[in-house]
Amino acid sequence: MDKACKTYKTDDDCIFCKIIDGQIPSSKVYEDDEVVAFKDINPQAKVHVLIVPRNHYKNVADLAQNDSDVLAHIACVAQKIANDFYNGDYRLVFNTGLGAGQTVFHVHAHVLTGEKLEEGSL
Repeated sequence: MDKACKTYKTDDDCIFCKIIDGQIPSSKVYEDDEVVAFKDINPQAKVHVLIVPRNHYKNVADLAQNDSDVLAHIACVAQKIANDFYNGDYRLVFNTGLGAGQTVFHVHAHVLTGEKLEEGSL
């Protein structure tokens, strides 16, 4: 479906919804009808990209329960990003809840790559 014709579930106060809508600039590296991927503003690895679904879900459990196809798509996009920016190796992280370090309550996957990542690091 053409994204101009599709209605997405958004939150007017969400920074990621504003990035997806183009209200806030970002360094996009990938986008399609389901997700937008952009560079993290506080990178924890040589390559640190966030993959964010266009629809607003509060965390990965909410996404899995309501749109598991998009969750699977995020994994495929993560692999594409790792292939494009490095050798295909990557770490995929979802922070869920304040205690786990989630600071934006719009589900997003952290893709970390671009160098050998140490075991036990983020």
